[in-house]
Amino acid sequence: MIAKTLKLIITFHTTTEAMSMEACCRAEGADGRLIPVPRSISAGCGLAWCAAPQSEARLRALMESRQIVFQDIHRCII
Repeated sequence: MIAKTLKLIITFHTTTEAMSMEACCRAEGADGRLIPVPRSISAGCGLAWCAAPQSEARLRALMESRQIVFQDIHRCII
């Protein structure tokens, strides 16, 4: 069983934004992956970006530079 750890969860209003985040992060070599939104969080499209908490500043900068609109940013143990 995988140990649960603190993760940064970025939610999106639309699937398009979530997919844009995935493409951006892959192109830039940024940390994280797409996951289904955890049940403890409510989100528009059902997809979220999951990354290490220390990646928040870099991910925010990437989203701003690529004009990716996010719904919310959470820190959850998953």
